[in-house]
Amino acid sequence: MNAKQKATRTGIVFIALLLIGGLILMYKGNDALALATEKKEGILTAEQIKMSFDSVSGRLIKESVKEGDYVKKGDVIMELDSTDTDLAIEKLKAQIAQMDAQIRSTSGTQGINFQKADTDASQSGRQIDQQSAAVSAAAATLRNSQIDYNRKVALFDAGAISRSQLDDAEMSLQVSQASLEQQQQLLQKLRAGYNGSASDTIGQQRQAAANMSNDVESLQQQKQALEVQLKELEVAKERLTLRAPEDGKVLKVLVKEGEMISPSTPVVLLESNRSYYDIYISEKQAAKLQEGQAIKGTTVAGEREVTGTIRLLTQAPGFADLKSTREKGQADLSAFQVRIYVDPQDGVIPGMTIEVNEREFTKR
Repeated sequence: MNAKQKATRTGIVFIALLLIGGLILMYKGNDALALATEKKEGILTAEQIKMSFDSVSGRLIKESVKEGDYVKKGDVIMELDSTDTDLAIEKLKAQIAQMDAQIRSTSGTQGINFQKADTDASQSGRQIDQQSAAVSAAAATLRNSQIDYNRKVALFDAGAISRSQLDDAEMSLQVSQASLEQQQQLLQKLRAGYNGSASDTIGQQRQAAANMSNDVESLQQQKQALEVQLKELEVAKERLTLRAPEDGKVLKVLVKEGEMISPSTPVVLLESNRSYYDIYISEKQAAKLQEGQAIKGTTVAGEREVTGTIRLLTQAPGFADLKSTREKGQADLSAFQVRIYVDPQDGVIPGMTIEVNEREFTKR
């Protein structure tokens, strides 16, 4: 047999083996999804968190962790430069303090103006009272002068007094009458002023003092706006410090000190303590499960029992594999993906293979 015939025979044998292997695979249904559905095994995977600074940017000035470190929730991971934010906060605090001083000053001036208006009104009232007393005194003097004059007239008619004495009594009466009229005019003038221009002036003073309440309210609103800005800056400053959202392990630090960091740019990759594995089951098995149920698995290495909780139960995403399966006439086979989160325990670490026994589906 020559070399050409040997090569031809070898090629025919190789092609025959390929055809036989393909037929066996088609018959047994050993595509990826079918194998996964049959084995009920999954790789334990730890959730990873891409940490980033929220809505803030700046120069990285401090790295508090390195790759491989274990961190607790709330631990400081990184810090950005807060110089500009600190200055803005101090400026706002000074503005708020100045606004407080203006509010106190305006409120104090308002109180003084109210007191002045009340004092002016009180003084006007006291002046009227004093003038009323003066009118009463003048009226009493006039009455006494009238009595004295009448008595002097009687005595003069009787020849008991001289003419000059009667004239003095008459003069005293006239003076008393003039004094009463003068005091009455002054009283009328004071009353007219109190009810007229003086009253208007006092009313204007009180209105001006009352209007200062609007100025105080405006200042208070400006202060509130500044306080809101201050809170925003304080929140922004807090965001300049990146803290661990939960317990975990630092897998990778993606930036270095001195670099400029943009908002929402991943800077640290954190491995969470939350771990899960996926298995694929048939439609009949899926009908006996539901999200939230507890399920037990076993590690392939060490055969440790692992308790977990079903968090996701959904149709498997391998549509192409399902199609190749159904081409074999098995239309009743539809795979479902089950994601199981496990409780942390010693000896069970990410990367291990966990197997779920068929009994976990039949006993329900």
